[in-house]
Amino acid sequence: MTSEKMDAIRAKDLAKDEFKDLPNLVKDELEKHRQLYLSDPVAAHYWDPVVIGTPGGPVACLLLHHLGHKSGVWRNTALQYYRFNGDILIVASRGGTEEPPSWYLNLMANNACRIQVGANGSSAVARVITGEARAAYWDHISREQPAQIEYQQRCRREIPIIALDLPEGVRL
Repeated sequence: MTSEKMDAIRAKDLAKDEFKDLPNLVKDELEKHRQLYLSDPVAAHYWDPVVIGTPGGPVACLLLHHLGHKSGVWRNTALQYYRFNGDILIVASRGGTEEPPSWYLNLMANNACRIQVGANGSSAVARVITGEARAAYWDHISREQPAQIEYQQRCRREIPIIALDLPEGVRL
């Protein structure tokens, strides 16, 4: 998706409850990135989200493997990640839609997962950052990716921040 197309979507100034789903062009680009991560994880590790209308240059991405809470089938999703206070973090913003991403619902049902950062992978346990600690994490994330501020303004739900805790001694 070009920046112009995403700007046109933003310019519509949709009411918060109207922005329930991601545009198909965004979904298509996210799927291309996921497929690239599956075939060439080193190339997919840094990805430029300008193709979905988010400027700022390449961002670090991981591949999250999570168990479907309804299907019981393992799924995978390529996501931007952040590092703060020794944690690997992902954000369940889904572009500011009211509905959280399905991977988040899956992690809430079963927090055991696997992550791949470039060519390296590990098991992990998902943990939602809450309480007073969340503010510092959100500040770090929104400085690194200012689009997260727009996403939070677009929806009524508090966008969850998830830490992916690795086994002791594992570094990615």
